[in-house]
Amino acid sequence: MRTKKKMSVTIDADIFEAIEKAAKSCNMVKSQLAQEAFRLWFKKRTEELMAKGYVEMASEDRGFSDTTLHAQNEVLS
Repeated sequence: MRTKKKMSVTIDADIFEAIEKAAKSCNMVKSQLAQEAFRLWFKKRTEELMAKGYVEMASEDRGFSDTTLHAQNEVLS
């Protein structure tokens, strides 16, 4: 059973030429190069989304801690 799937993409000629050169210089087939590029893109995108989530969580945590601090100050006053 094949674990690989075939796909077709349309790209600009200059990108195609760059891919051809990169594949040749890295001694890779274009499919292998494309897989690596997609893996790197997915990794980068995941890291960007995680970083955005952490920033949002930090903002929420800051709001919660400000509310809690204010409530504690009222209780202690």
